Amino acid sequence: WHHTYGLPVVLTNCSNNFGPWQFPEKLIPVVILQAVAGEPIPLYGDGANVRDWLFVDDHVDALLLAATRGELGQSYCVGGHGERTNKQVVEAICALLDQRRPQGAPHARLITPVTDRPGHDRRYAIDPARIEGELGWAPRHSFEQALERTVDWYLDHLDWCQQVRQRSGWAGGRQGLPQ
Repeated sequence: WHHTYGLPVVLTNCSNNFGPWQFPEKLIPVVILQAVAGEPIPLYGDGANVRDWLFVDDHVDALLLAATRGELGQSYCVGGHGERTNKQVVEAICALLDQRRPQGAPHARLITPVTDRPGHDRRYAIDPARIEGELGWAPRHSFEQALERTVDWYLDHLDWCQQVRQRSGWAGGRQGLPQ
């Protein structure tokens, strides 16, 4: 849009976001909510799919920086330096829940392999070198710190999660699989 129409835009692309207020159908909220309910925790495929996780607060910082200091027409990739397999993420959440809700421990006993959707990427990652080098951005939160904050937020907002699920009509099933 900038090069074609002269619009004053800056573009960003990001890795997997997570944090408070995320819709409950995404991996991290699903794991938390399923574990709290004592229900099976889905582990998609063999659990070896890799994602680069980016805490939402860090993403907001990057967006503000790109919008205020980014070069017009430039594209910035925003990544969290938080590459983990899905299995590592699920196990880390279970370990946090074991500490915070020991009555349900061990939560890892609920991990259940499920069929992954066809064509699902084995790895999502992003190289944030440009935004780090040109604008000086870096994530402020480690994956572990951000995951702790996220788990605590969901535990403190279980009513919100229930309301969102009811209002959206989402019944808790996995998106993208044949019925």
